[in-house]
Amino acid sequence: MSDTSTSVAKGSSQLNWRQAVAGFQRADHRRSTWQLANTLVPYLALWILMVLSLRVSYWLTLALAVPAAGFMVRTFIIFHDCCHNSFFRSRRANEIVGIITGVLTFTPYYFWRHSHALHHATAGDLDRRGVGDVWTMTLEEYRTSPLWRRAAYRFMRFPLVTFGIGPLFMFVFAQRFPTGPGGRRERVGVWMTDLALLGILVLAAFTIGIKAYILVQLPIIWLGGAAGIWLFYVQHNFPDTYWERHERWDYAAVGLQGSSYYQLPALLRWFSGSIGFHHIHHLSPRTPNYLLKRCHEASPVFDQVKPVTMLSSLAALKLRVWDEKQRKLVGFGQLRTRPASDGV
Repeated sequence: MSDTSTSVAKGSSQLNWRQAVAGFQRADHRRSTWQLANTLVPYLALWILMVLSLRVSYWLTLALAVPAAGFMVRTFIIFHDCCHNSFFRSRRANEIVGIITGVLTFTPYYFWRHSHALHHATAGDLDRRGVGDVWTMTLEEYRTSPLWRRAAYRFMRFPLVTFGIGPLFMFVFAQRFPTGPGGRRERVGVWMTDLALLGILVLAAFTIGIKAYILVQLPIIWLGGAAGIWLFYVQHNFPDTYWERHERWDYAAVGLQGSSYYQLPALLRWFSGSIGFHHIHHLSPRTPNYLLKRCHEASPVFDQVKPVTMLSSLAALKLRVWDEKQRKLVGFGQLRTRPASDGV
């Protein structure tokens, strides 16, 4: 076990993290309602302004897409909280708001809620990878994989693919189909979301036109999706993260060591719904986003969690595979020690 892992384990044994999060696992209806208002109203207003700006200049439209994408990310955080039943105390209220915000963010509520629950149950578990996470291979798996698989892995982990093509592929295409785990409700939920999006497209065709809709919505999805994927990527792909085989896997270690404390400026923290306090979120998914920061600051149990800054987070772009011997993520440069005949 690494020194960081050991210190985390010792700290978590001395201070009870369950007690630290217990007082923050209850939604505040007034704050949730206000967050809905200060997110959806500006997002809708910006969307309308973008449509109007098409008559002036598309550069103006693209400029407005930047704050609109920020509000889309914030809308997704509300959707995310609803999937955890943490945004409202009522399960039904979470479902209604979750379905609506899911349509606005091109994400099927029931299907994503199911896969995301699996992510929380398996994050950091080397023997249960593949659902709701970033494709991560171990160093040995990469070395022993066939050429086509290594090429595919390099392609998927290339930043321009992950953050360039990835957002449009994920939000526009991949989430339109019920693939992966889930039952009838999850599959039907995907088709119902698609039907709602089709309805919006038809409405746009009879009002602003299909071309205007695409010119407005596409840059918002691309920018917002790229920001969202980056946030998710940094939350679990950083130098001191945690991966372990199932028999040694520990829930608290996933939260305290395997989920980053991403220290963002106040404005970006607001747009991202404080999801940078991801260590709190993984320990306590029932804590609403607007209480994550307060929870982190309320107990010394979280003082041991080393923050990831915006500058240091850039190191995540070089991390590619998990080295089980060194117990850390490493770059492809680590592969140079393999035999030349090993291929890619």
